Amino acid sequence: MGKKITIEPVTRVEGHGKVTININDKGEVEQSRLHIVEFRGFERFVQGRPYWEAPVLVQRLCGICPVSHHLASAKAIDVIVGAGTGTGLTPAGEKMRRLMHYGQIFQSHSLHFFHLAAPDLLFGYDSDPALRNVIGIAMANKELAVQAVLMRKFGQEIIKATAGKKIHGTGAIPGGINKNLSVAERDSFLKAADPNNADYMVKWAQGALDFFKGYYKKNKDFIDNFSYFPSNHMSLVRKDGALDLYHGVLRAVDADGRKVLHDVDYQDYLKYIREEVKSWSYMKFPYMMSMGKEKGWYRVGPLARLNTADFIPSPIAQKEFEEYKSLTGKVNNRCMHTHWARLIETIHAAEMIRDLLNDSDLQSDNLVTSGTRQARGVGVIEAPRGTLFHEYSVNNNDQITECNMIVSTTNNNEPMNRAVNFVAKAMMNGKKEITEGMMNAVEVAIRAYDPCLSCATHAYGQMPLEITLIDPNGMILDKKAK
Repeated sequence: MGKKITIEPVTRVEGHGKVTININDKGEVEQSRLHIVEFRGFERFVQGRPYWEAPVLVQRLCGICPVSHHLASAKAIDVIVGAGTGTGLTPAGEKMRRLMHYGQIFQSHSLHFFHLAAPDLLFGYDSDPALRNVIGIAMANKELAVQAVLMRKFGQEIIKATAGKKIHGTGAIPGGINKNLSVAERDSFLKAADPNNADYMVKWAQGALDFFKGYYKKNKDFIDNFSYFPSNHMSLVRKDGALDLYHGVLRAVDADGRKVLHDVDYQDYLKYIREEVKSWSYMKFPYMMSMGKEKGWYRVGPLARLNTADFIPSPIAQKEFEEYKSLTGKVNNRCMHTHWARLIETIHAAEMIRDLLNDSDLQSDNLVTSGTRQARGVGVIEAPRGTLFHEYSVNNNDQITECNMIVSTTNNNEPMNRAVNFVAKAMMNGKKEITEGMMNAVEVAIRAYDPCLSCATHAYGQMPLEITLIDPNGMILDKKAK
C-alpha cells in the first residue's frame, strides 16, 4: 500500500522546513520534495526606507549569516553612491570589509562542520539521536569540541572588531567602513602567548581538515556515493580565476567542467539568471536562462567554488586544493564532498585573516569614498553557503523603490531537492518500515548544503518540519514530526 512520509521539521539547519516523500504501492519512492513555507517579505519591508539603512536592516533576515547580507547590501549601496563595485573603495575600507567577511566564513564553517555535520559523521546517521549532537561530540572528543568552540569564538571576535558587534553590526557603510582596526585590536589577535591567536587558527583549521580526511579514508564509499548527481556549478571568481570570497566576476561550469557562464559582470546578473516559482514552496528555483529551466539549475557554495576556481591564493589552502583536485577530478558532483571543500575554505579564511591582520592599511583613517550617484546597484558576495545577490533601486528622495535578493540557499533549492530524492530512494525503496535513521539520512543530504531557510524565503515567523506518508488515494498512512 502506498504512503506519504513527512519529515517536519528538518533539524540542525537554520530556519524551518519539511520534507514530503510519496511512496507508491510497490514500495518505491515516486516523489520527494523539500518544502519551505515561511512567509516571504523582506524585499517589500525595505521599500521606502533610506538606502543607507539597507546594510543594517537586511541583516535581520538571519542571525547566522548577518555579515554576508550586511556586506552584499553594502556593496550594492556602494554602486549607488558611486564608490564602484568592490574595488573602488579605499584600501582600508576594502580590507576591513574583507577581514570582516573572512571572520564570518571562518566562524560559520567551523559552526557548521563541528556542531551540525560532524555528529552524523562521527556517530553515523542512524545512531541514537540522544548521542548524535554536539554534546555527544564533546563527550567523545573533548579536545576537538573545545577547538570547535574557540574557532567560532575567534571568528566572532574578528567580526566584532570590524563590524562593532558580533551579530547585526554596523561596520560597512555606503562607500566604505566606519572604523579602522586599532593597534591594540590587531595585537590581541596576533599575541604569540595566546593559544587562540591567528596562527593557531590556521593550525586548528588544518587539524579539522585532517580529521575529515582520516574519516574519508575509512568511509570512502559512504562519502563518495551517499548523494551523487551531475549539475552545473556557479560562483564568483577573481578575474585571474582565483578563489575570491569577497569580490569577482560570475563564472559557471557544467558537470563536465565546461564554462557555461564566462566570467561576467554581476551588475548584469539579470541577463543570465531567472527564478522560477512553484506552488509548493515559497523558495524560488533559480536557473541560467541560456540553458533553460530543465537544465540551467546549478549549485553554489564550497563544492561549487572549488569547481569554478582555478586556484586558491593562500599557500596551505592551495596545497590542500591540489590534493583535493587530484583525488576528485576536474569537477566534483558528490554532495558529501562539500564538507571537504568547506574545510579547505576554512583554512583559506584563517590564512587570509592572519595576512590581513599584518597589513598596516587597516590602521589608516581613510575609510570612505564616493562618486557620481547612481539609481541602481547590485552587490554580490560569496556567503558561507554560496553566491548571494542583493539589488536595489533608489529614487531622488534617497528611498529604496525596488529590492531583489537571491540568497545562497535559494540558489541551491533544486540541488537540495534532488539530494533529498536521491537519498530517499536509496534508503526507503522497498522498505516496509521507515525508521528514524532513514529520515535522518534525508536530513544529512540537506545539511551538506548548510541551508539557511529563513534567508531563502526572507522569512518572518516559524514553521515546523514534518514528513507524511500518503497512499495513492490520498489517505495518510504514517506521519512523523520532529
